[in-house]
Amino acid sequence: MHQILRGVTYCHAHEILHRDLKPRNLLIDLNNKMVKLGDFGLARTFDVPLGTYTGNVGTLPYRAPELLLGLNYSTPVDVWSVGCIFAEMVTQQPLFTGTCEVNILIEMFSMLGVPNEATWPGVTSLCGYISTMTEFPSHVRSLAEVVTGLEPAGFDLLSKMLCLNPSGRITAEDALKHSYFGNVAGTGGDLLLN
Repeated sequence: MHQILRGVTYCHAHEILHRDLKPRNLLIDLNNKMVKLGDFGLARTFDVPLGTYTGNVGTLPYRAPELLLGLNYSTPVDVWSVGCIFAEMVTQQPLFTGTCEVNILIEMFSMLGVPNEATWPGVTSLCGYISTMTEFPSHVRSLAEVVTGLEPAGFDLLSKMLCLNPSGRITAEDALKHSYFGNVAGTGGDLLLN
């Protein structure tokens, strides 16, 4: 997870959105214990101010809620995908399994809560399915019930990566500084981009 976040931090520091992070796009060298990000076919450069990009990117189970709701987006979409990968590393199965955008949103909202103006300002005016989503019971199975066996620091990091509101989501760089990685050799909160 640390190596994946280092790769994402490197991309974001160089103004690159990967936009399709998933287990199949991770290159793993077991001999050297190294993970690299692969398949940059959907990647795009970004600059300030951010441009408008298509929302039809990424593999559905790893797609961030802002993509599913048709919002302009930025680096938090990659962090969401890494959070989904993190959960999958723990449980050995995808966190979300819906076969269409609406089903994925239902899974997200039932696990993480239905967003509202307090948790995500402006969300209630976004999309037609938001109003119908509020009719579904919140927290049918909470994230803690689905992702078991993760120590408290790891669960805290996962929760920050899977924050529905992209402006509240932890950055890849800040995730590297999280206490979950406190015992990773050579981290010390500093990131060497090489």
